[in-house]
Amino acid sequence: MCGRYAASRRPEDLAGIFEIEKWEPEEALEPDYNVAPTKEVYAVLDRALKDVADPRPVRQLRKLKWGLVPSWSKTPEGGARMINARAETVHEKPSYRRAFSSRRCVLPADGYYEWVTGKQERDLEVEGKKKRPRKQPYFVTPADGSVFAMAGLYEFWRDKTLPDDHPQAWWVTCSVITTEAETSPLAVSPADGPHTLAEIHPRMPLMLTPDRWDAWLDPARTDVGELRELLAPPPPGLMRAYPVPTAVSNVRNNGPELLTELAAPEEGTLF
Repeated sequence: MCGRYAASRRPEDLAGIFEIEKWEPEEALEPDYNVAPTKEVYAVLDRALKDVADPRPVRQLRKLKWGLVPSWSKTPEGGARMINARAETVHEKPSYRRAFSSRRCVLPADGYYEWVTGKQERDLEVEGKKKRPRKQPYFVTPADGSVFAMAGLYEFWRDKTLPDDHPQAWWVTCSVITTEAETSPLAVSPADGPHTLAEIHPRMPLMLTPDRWDAWLDPARTDVGELRELLAPPPPGLMRAYPVPTAVSNVRNNGPELLTELAAPEEGTLF
């Protein structure tokens, strides 16, 4: 799954990476090293501009809220639970299938966090001696330092309790698509730690390599079969994972120190 990630790249940098044609400086977000559900995040999307004669899709960097609210939803309250969409079923689930057909985006990140329960902690849990096992967070990121481009969906929701001209009348929300975690060896892994992403968690965000960005973002592509082909996992061996401070477990903590690579897990040997 993806329940927390880091996104520190500035819009100017993202504009160059994704060949952005339009972004609003007033929508700039501060670097966020502990992105949590319901926060505002950057999304790259192709969409025609309003009040412009040219109908062609324009590559944009937009600010969205993480936690998708379907257009038909009566309230936005369920958005916090809809942060992930499974690649295997995204084309058929009522909450996602319309967005999958025509409202796809890329959510840029440095990488994502996942928590692993230590072996000694797991043993105690099995024996019933510990109810709340301590978990060690790991940061998963491209080994070459490139952007972690997560496949995403976005949706529009109208708050009918507000007038049309109210700045919060429309919500634009998003969800991260996840897939089965890789079982192949990581490009770089700690000596005393997981050697595959599947050893960290059975799910992972679906990372899109640059050769798939244009096809994924193209709103003219609506054939479900062709779109599902784009959900294939990236080539193996692109990722690295390392333990980071447990301070990231508290959403109130935020700063580059959360990405500090630890020499060993804080809670002892995991593997």
